[in-house]
Amino acid sequence: MTLSLPPFTRAVTWLLGINTGVFLLMELLGMIAPIAVLYVKAYCELVPIEVIRHGMVWQLVTYSVLHQGLWHLLGNMLGLWMFGSAFESAWGTRRFLELYWIGVVGAAVTTVVLSYLHILGRPDVATVGASGGVFAILIAFGVLFGDQEIMMIPFPFMIKAKYFVGILIVVTLALAMSGGGNVAYVAHLGGLLFGWLYVRRGPRRAMAGGPGLTERYYELKNSYYRWKRRRAARKFEVYMRQHDRQVHFDEHGNYIPPEDDTRKGNGGGKSGWVN
Repeated sequence: MTLSLPPFTRAVTWLLGINTGVFLLMELLGMIAPIAVLYVKAYCELVPIEVIRHGMVWQLVTYSVLHQGLWHLLGNMLGLWMFGSAFESAWGTRRFLELYWIGVVGAAVTTVVLSYLHILGRPDVATVGASGGVFAILIAFGVLFGDQEIMMIPFPFMIKAKYFVGILIVVTLALAMSGGGNVAYVAHLGGLLFGWLYVRRGPRRAMAGGPGLTERYYELKNSYYRWKRRRAARKFEVYMRQHDRQVHFDEHGNYIPPEDDTRKGNGGGKSGWVN
């Protein structure tokens, strides 16, 4: 049996740096300006009642870079490095980041919904930590690399990833239902759920060459800007007619110069906006 440490891939390195940097900054602020720490926590920790009643939707993301103590940080960063590097190497940086942030936001949404429904948790209790993203990576690793063996550090035995993830789900669910002390096990469940959904719905199309979430976002964004351009062109035509001037735009919102106006189906003149 040979052991090797995973590489520090680009996105994993950046996430490690951001989380560690924020933790050190918060520790420094705690020594020189304790009031500032309270303000940061009040605005950046995930508190469901603040998200719903006061619209602090940024908490769905910002909570993930805050950690409650050194061991909390080390545990999350170890999982991020050990499993995240394998995904980034296999999927690439973009899809790895999609998985991670879907886990983070999905865990936050799960926490807010379940606490407000009084199923698990309370809406006035704060949640912090990158566990949602890390648990999304863990379940995705178990689904896609289920037969790969991992060592249960510090215990000297190997276990297949799919069994490890199965045990993790059972333990997390049991702890979440029992209250689990100060650990946000509800967020863990959210990360597991959204990580599994991403693996089942996202990568299959992406690996087959279909558009990923990022491409779909930019498609919607470009469609919105094209609609705005066509709308602006129609308004400008009406304005110019009111001033006894005639200007014309094609169906894409491109300006048609007068010398090209008699052409049909030319898709617009040489001048004008392009996208």
